[in-house]
Amino acid sequence: MERTFIMIKPDGVERHLVGEIVRRFETRGFRIVALKMTDVSPDLAARHYEVHQGKPFYDDLIEFITSGPVVAMVLEADNAVALARQMMGALKPSDATPGTIRGDFTTDTQKNLIHGSDSPDTAAYEIGLWFPQVES
Repeated sequence: MERTFIMIKPDGVERHLVGEIVRRFETRGFRIVALKMTDVSPDLAARHYEVHQGKPFYDDLIEFITSGPVVAMVLEADNAVALARQMMGALKPSDATPGTIRGDFTTDTQKNLIHGSDSPDTAAYEIGLWFPQVES
């Protein structure tokens, strides 16, 4: 079994899509290992998005992710990282296939509802950052 980190961003919480998004993962067969709703501090946001520091969109990204509560989750399944990313859909709305979370619910590249780890190594880092009490 593999674990991944998923975050429903402030726009997903604001639009009342948390239940729908969690349902999709559970229906697919993912097991929820940990889940919490939380406000994101600027420090946590900076550590989470440190790979983007110095990029033109970094400040907007930090401002957005700290603008409201998020729902953070640790999910488990065979090939969890790849399956979750497939379910999320492409970042660019015009590339997001209908049937994916982004393909069904978003039209904005920045307000794209959801974040998911892009590799098992990233998942281990993000799980440790958001859920230090959970073994990755």
